[in-house]
Order: sequence, then structure tokens, then C-alpha cells
Amino acid sequence: MTAPPAGEAVITAKAVEKQFDERVIFRDVSFEVRRGEIFVILGGSGCGKSTLLKLLIGLQPPTSGEALVLGQNLSTLTGEPRRAALARIGVMWQQGALLGSLNLMQNVGLPMEQHTKLPPAARGALARAKLGLVGLGDAATRLPAEISGGMLKRAGIARAMALDPEILFLDEPSAGLDPITSAGLDQLITTLARETGTTFVVVTHELASILAIGDRCIMLDREAKGMIAEGAPKELRDHSDNPTVRAFFRREVLN
Repeated sequence: MTAPPAGEAVITAKAVEKQFDERVIFRDVSFEVRRGEIFVILGGSGCGKSTLLKLLIGLQPPTSGEALVLGQNLSTLTGEPRRAALARIGVMWQQGALLGSLNLMQNVGLPMEQHTKLPPAARGALARAKLGLVGLGDAATRLPAEISGGMLKRAGIARAMALDPEILFLDEPSAGLDPITSAGLDQLITTLARETGTTFVVVTHELASILAIGDRCIMLDREAKGMIAEGAPKELRDHSDNPTVRAFFRREVLN
């Protein structure tokens, strides 16, 4: 996999801290995500990966510090500015979050119905095209309950791409998938990033996926309550001097 040339920063986190009551989840987290890259937020269970994702997309405010996505702090926006900003990003949640009463084409078309003035026929055609991008062109009329877990993840990505976002956020895309299905999803993510120029931010602890798709990553650690590494995944695996980082990438148990 060839990494894209470095582009402008589309996400900037500056000394971000998040705590609930007196419990600190992470503190002093700073990083940038460059346009067109696949950026991975990794770490063990309970380190705050999903919390950081929610903070970036404006579902939770930071306790201190600032996170800018496409130059804006999404957690402070309201009304039409927030609506417009959210239309520039797409999110795929771990379980896909598809509506069970709608078929795949209707699920993918829903953001278009909410955010555009396109007529139904145009929405349907675009939704079919998005499903085609993720290999589900023949499954457009099937309900979520009628497809496999891997297909649900692909359909979730198609819906996240409905409005041609500049950034796609994926929450644990490989969770619950068998190794072959997971590898196929990794290949899809890489292909979409390279062919569309979309920036991907992927939250995961799946080591195989991290090494397969990541251009750069940051690693959060529950004990350190913050970020303990940043760089290309294979560089961290092979050259990190942090024992926790080495243990994670080498699947070793720290004594």
C-alpha cells in the first residue's frame, strides 16, 4: 500500500482532555490528520478511542483543549452551521446503525432526503451507485436483517458516503467479522480512500486491520490516560522504544 502525499490538515486536536465527573479518560491529546490519508486511532479496550471519536464529530465537548474538523469545532456549532458542517463528514458506527424497516437503498438515500432537495428518482439512483461502490449493487432492495454482518458494515459505509463527505469516521469496522471478511473490508477501505481521495479516520484495536490500512496512527493507553505513540503502524511495531506499544503490536503480554 502506497501512502498518499501529505495534504493539508483537515483535523487538528490541541491538548484535548476528556473526563466524566472526576474520572479522566485521556488528557493532553494532540495530533493532526492530513487530507487523503487513512488515520487510525488505536489502543486497548477502555482507553478512550470511541470517546475521542465522539468528541471529534461533536457528540461530546472536550473538558479542555480544542478539536477542529475542517476548521470548525463541531461541539460548539448549532442550527444551520452545524447542519452544514455535519454534511461534510460521514460516520459508520460499530453496529452499522441501519434502520431495519428500510431496505439498503432507502437507508443510503436517507441522508440525501434530509440534507438535499434531490427528487426521489435521483436519490434512488445515487443510493444504488453508493451501494455499487461497496460491492452491494445487487442487494439494494434487501433489508438489513437479510444480509450478513460483513454486508451490514459495507452498507453502513455506503450510507456514510451518501453526501460525498470529505472525511469518513469508522468506529470498529472489523469488530465481529471473521478474518476473511475483515480482510475484504480492509481492502475496500483502502480502495475507497485511494480512488475517491476521501480522508478516513478509523477507530480500531484489530491489529491486522491497523497494519493493512493505516497510513498513520495514534495509540491511546488506559493506564497512561492519554496518547503514547504516533506514527506509521509498521514503524511503531518495528522501532518503538515504548514497551506498551511494542507489546500491543507484537501481541505480547507485559510482565
